[in-house]
Order: sequence, then C-alpha cells, then structure tokens
Amino acid sequence: MTGRVEDLLRECAPQVLGALVRRHRQFDLCEDAVQEALLAAAQQWPGEGVPQNPHGWLVAVGHRRVIDAVRSERASRAREERLALLEPPPAQAPDTDDTLTLLGLCCHPALSPPSRIALTLRAVGGLTTAEIAGAFLVPEATMAQRISRARKTLRGREFDTPGDVSHVLYLMFNEGYTASGGDELARVDLSTEAIRLTRMLPPTPETTGLLALMLLTDARRPARTDAAGDLVPLAEQDRALWDAAKIAEGTALVERAIASGPLGPYQLQAAIAALHAEPGETDWRQIVGLYELLDRIAPSPVVTLNRAVALAELRGPDAGLDLLRDLDLPGHRLPAVRAHLHERAGRREQAEADYRLAASLTRSLPERRYLERRAKHTREWR
Repeated sequence: MTGRVEDLLRECAPQVLGALVRRHRQFDLCEDAVQEALLAAAQQWPGEGVPQNPHGWLVAVGHRRVIDAVRSERASRAREERLALLEPPPAQAPDTDDTLTLLGLCCHPALSPPSRIALTLRAVGGLTTAEIAGAFLVPEATMAQRISRARKTLRGREFDTPGDVSHVLYLMFNEGYTASGGDELARVDLSTEAIRLTRMLPPTPETTGLLALMLLTDARRPARTDAAGDLVPLAEQDRALWDAAKIAEGTALVERAIASGPLGPYQLQAAIAALHAEPGETDWRQIVGLYELLDRIAPSPVVTLNRAVALAELRGPDAGLDLLRDLDLPGHRLPAVRAHLHERAGRREQAEADYRLAASLTRSLPERRYLERRAKHTREWR
C-alpha cells in the first residue's frame, strides 16, 4: 500500500465510522464494517486508483457491510429493506466530518477512563490493538477484551451523548509524555495523537488552553532524556533543545485563551507552563500565585503536590514539606518530591529513604534509575 493511500485511509477512517454510527447506532457492528471497507480500499486503490470521493466510497462499502452483517444475523425483512433504502451511491455520500461526534461517543460517561482512552485510540486514532496494548503495558488479548467490552457497552447508546473529551485527551497526553511504565520515559505516539485530536476540538477558552498546555509541555520532550535514555529533571535540562516553534504557538494560544473567557484549569496550567518556558530566571512568585488560584477552582492532590514544589522554590524546602504533610497521593510522585525537598534541606537520610520508596513504586524504568541514582548520591554525601 502506497504512503498516500495509507495516509488517506487513516484520515478517512474516523469520519467514516462516525457517519456509519450516526446512521446505524451500533458502534461495534459499524467498526467491523469500517475495518472491512478499509481492507477493501487497501487492496483495490493502489492498483485501480483512488476514487474521486474516497470518503463516500468507504461509507458506501461500509454501509453494505452493515447490511450484510444484519442479514447474517437474520434480521427482519423490514429492517433489511429500510437499511437498503438508506444506502447512498458513493458519489452522493455526505462529505461531513463526524470525527468529533465519534470522539464524544468514545468518551461516553458509561465507560471507564482507561476504556475511553483505549477506544479513542482505536476508533479515532487508528492505532491497532497491539499498539494500544503496548502503550498500556498489557497483553494484546487483555486490551482486545477491554475494547470489546467498551464496544458492547456503547451498543444502543445515544450517539449525541457527549463524554468528557478534553479530560480523556489530557490523560492520553500525560500517559504519552511520561509513560506509567516500561523501558522508555515517553510514548511519543500517544502524546502526538492527543495533540492532533485536541486540535480538532471546538476552540473554547479551555480547549485552547488544553492545546497550549500540551504544546508547551511537549516542547521540553527533546531535553527530558540524555543519550542513554535516562531522565533529566527540568532544572537540569538544556533549554536549547526545547522546541521553539511549539513554545511560540503554545504561548500565543495561552494569551488568546486567557483573554477570551473565564479562567479554567487548563488555561491556568498552560499559563504556568508558559512561565517555565520564558528565558531567564523563573518567576516562582507568579507560578505560586497561579497554583493557589488553580487549587481554589480545581483542587486535587496533584495540584497540591506541584504547588508545594513551586512554594519550595520561593520560600524554601520546609515550606513545601509543610504543604505536603497531610497529602494523600498514591504512587511514587509524593515520596519523590518529599525526597527532593528533604535533600535540599540537608536531611539526607530521610531523602535517601524517600528516594528508595519512590523507586520501588514506579513502573517506569527511566524514572526508577533516576530515583535510585539520587538515593545513592544522598547516601554517599551523608
């Protein structure tokens, strides 16, 4: 299959699936039909040429596959006739893009967050089940079952029931930017796909802020690991490696988002990321102020953790530790931050213990290696 045909099929796939689901209201049946239509196109188009209306061609073929499936399940004759009458000729298939509606369905509130992300990557992002399983570090069979259950859950659901698309894309980006496990610190395919899909959302102040946050964060990715693939913390990164184009676009989007509507959590996080991207000394006072505002409008343990780090930069490590005293946050991030602050305060024995605890809790090998090195360093300098 030529590269042009492959790119075209990936672009058309979510639009075609959205059109079929909107018509037939059966997600699992329509997804199977789209896969068959894509396979037919991959076999025919390289030799016969791409049709004048590829989207319409795929919709028509997929529609016929749905009819065939309904007939194979011995649906009633009346249903067969009704579906047959709806079949459009390829040239007259609607040239509308249902991708955003499809994205909303994949993020349906009836699904769990992991299922929403997996189904979005499968149906909208075009990733294979094996690729999604690799991203989440689970066997392919396990991921196939998860996607199958999600498809069944959506059976009969209203197509216009919106899910929390922004939050799902935010989670997808975070998993790509810092993978929760595995040999690599990042899964670039996930973060890149999250950015691509976020660009498709209606440009509200918050979705614009979300896109800005992703771009400003992703701009630092080239400097986050060294030649050996080990983690490089923000304070030690070579800023010359940061992506200047993404920083410029993200900063412009932040300014537009803040000027166009009430402040929301994505706008505030993007504003903080923009301050980190500014040349020269970091304005920690302004960052602390933004975190305090974020903590008021969208409180969460992660916000408190990040606020403590910023407060420690402004007022010293003990100010940050005081904020963390009663914080309950599972995983490795809390002991890692505590270790860093204890180390800055000169309490190396406590720092080593927290570094080792954090290392034992993470499934990311680059993060584990970094935390173990910090633990060793604090022991050697005690």
